[in-house]
Amino acid sequence: MWWNRRKGGAKSADAPPPEPAVQAEPVPSHRAAFILLGLAGAAVASFGLAAIADVFVWSFFALVLTICVYPLRAWLERHGVGRGLATLTVILAVVLLLGTFVFAFFFSFTQFLTLLPQYADELESWAAGVGSWLSGLGFGQAQIDEIVTWFDPGKVLDVIGGVVGSAAGFVTAAVILLTMLLLMAMDSSYARTLVAKIYPTRPVLATASVAYTIGVRRYMVVTTLLGIAQGLINWIALVLLQVPGAALWGVLAFLCSFIPNVGYFIAIIPPIVFAALVGGWPLVIAVIVVYGVINAVVQSVVQPRVVGNAVALSQSITFFSVLFWAVVLGPMGAILAIPLTLLVRMLLVDSNPNAGWMREALGDFDEAKKIMDAEDAASKARRRERKAARG
Repeated sequence: MWWNRRKGGAKSADAPPPEPAVQAEPVPSHRAAFILLGLAGAAVASFGLAAIADVFVWSFFALVLTICVYPLRAWLERHGVGRGLATLTVILAVVLLLGTFVFAFFFSFTQFLTLLPQYADELESWAAGVGSWLSGLGFGQAQIDEIVTWFDPGKVLDVIGGVVGSAAGFVTAAVILLTMLLLMAMDSSYARTLVAKIYPTRPVLATASVAYTIGVRRYMVVTTLLGIAQGLINWIALVLLQVPGAALWGVLAFLCSFIPNVGYFIAIIPPIVFAALVGGWPLVIAVIVVYGVINAVVQSVVQPRVVGNAVALSQSITFFSVLFWAVVLGPMGAILAIPLTLLVRMLLVDSNPNAGWMREALGDFDEAKKIMDAEDAASKARRRERKAARG
């Protein structure tokens, strides 16, 4: 119709200029097939790792420990110590570090074995109260019986025994771990030379490998130190609150600090149960508040500032990685979830020049934060201008 026609050459003076055309990136052929092949390869690799979990998890743990103590070797060699003596020193340092972890683990387990029977009657009485409460909520008797059995001391010990057995298989695990520690400590003497040789031809791979070791070392060292501090503070707080087994729960908090996001909830359950046995709901609420404040300060304030951008994984990726590696490799997979995920990212993303954009999608938000800060500043400036114009 005539009223819809535009007059030739008539353009609004206020019309915005046309946006420049965005050139679409060429889409490779068979893209969907490549994605499906990648997913299939990931599934096969996951099942393969699960099949050799007892070997892989302890070998990788040995690698992480070797990475953590490598600066000791570098320092000794810079000060003129021979490679043989430096290797021996690294082995002793790793064994000492490993022995500390093992002692903390066995201390927790033996203390729990002695503490649990002392409160068997209280646990049964508390379980009966929980059953009555659930019955009042409308739960069926079969469901109540299944839930209440988890408060049976014998059931609890059976579950813990199963977890300990699957996590350690001690003789085999000790042989694999100590052997790999010995061999990796000796092989680490060639690490710096190999990286220097690879760098001229594969600079991205060499840089990504060095960045991976730095990130893993910083994460593990900081997590260990903050875990010790968190365990000590929890222990002192539980002593003041007169919760049974305060030292045991402090050690448990230290061990669970290596499990991101999920470890806090694992560490808080036993103190809550024993607080309920001796002090009721007021003591339970006090334990929850104390643990919540300590966890919030350590993991949400202190740890991000100290670790910095060494990890650069989003919270959702971190949580998923804990669940994924726990399913594939068992309890040790949850403890090593961050180093394992960083290894996968290094192999697939950091060492690939064409995959740099994926790093931001996985959690490297530095550039995004700068853009958001600039947008927030511009938005505040516009609001101030509008407010000044109205005034």
